[in-house]
Amino acid sequence: MINLVPLRSLCSGQVAEISQIVGPTEQIRRLEELGMRRGARFEIVRGGSPCIVRVGGTTLCFRNDDLLSVLVTPRMSA
Repeated sequence: MINLVPLRSLCSGQVAEISQIVGPTEQIRRLEELGMRRGARFEIVRGGSPCIVRVGGTTLCFRNDDLLSVLVTPRMSA
C-alpha cells in the first residue's frame, strides 16, 4: 500500500517522490513546468508554509494554497 501524504506535512531534510497532483489543469501544468511532476524526487529545504523544496537544480517555494494539490510518497534519502 502506498502512503500518500500532502507535501506540507514533510519536515526539513526529508526526501519524497511526487505521486499525484490534484487541482485545476492550469495549476498542474505550471507545477510540471517547474519540475514538480509525477515521479520527480525532491528534498524539503524548509517545511511548513511557505515550504521550500529542491527539485533537480531548482529551489522552489510554495504557499499553503499550492501545497494542497501535491501528494507525495516519503522516501529514504540517497
